[in-house]
Amino acid sequence: FVVAAFGLKAAEIAGRRGAGTISFGLLDPDAWSAFTTARETAARHAGHEQRADSYVMTSLHVLDDGEARDSDLSRDSMGHVAMALLTFAADNPSFAESLTEAERDAVRRLLDRRGTTATADDRHLRLYTNYLGRIFAEDRDLVVPSLVDKLGLVGTRDELTQRIATLEKSGIDEIVIQPVVDPQREMTEWAGL
Repeated sequence: FVVAAFGLKAAEIAGRRGAGTISFGLLDPDAWSAFTTARETAARHAGHEQRADSYVMTSLHVLDDGEARDSDLSRDSMGHVAMALLTFAADNPSFAESLTEAERDAVRRLLDRRGTTATADDRHLRLYTNYLGRIFAEDRDLVVPSLVDKLGLVGTRDELTQRIATLEKSGIDEIVIQPVVDPQREMTEWAGL
């Protein structure tokens, strides 16, 4: 069993239940280390095994030589994860407050483009258009550079290999890739890492 929530309280609940955790797009090793410690401490106090699997769902893009981290292909490859976060922030203004100014601006532009507000009764119908599908080209600018590294596995082979090793040390047991541009190519690149 896994707890599909993030935060220290959720990690403690997972530990007390002897369960693992799963998160979508959270690639911060420091946060995962804290979750892992909280989960394992709670498991120990509850008499459960200290080890349960933890998963993160994300996207992958291996950069070509000279390709910018926030290229169109990079944004297309991980944009669905970024748009999920922006949509969540648009629907939860208190969460949006934790974002950078550029990310909050992207949330405002998303609401404007979808013709809704964070309190409109029909916002869900407008915000969740094409949810977790390949992003529309006209929405690429909403995937601001800070979201590329924060939410997606984007980089050179060497960078990604090192980043994955760091994530493993922080307590992530499984990385689940959701390909949207060219699934066969993306999964072949993933297998090569």
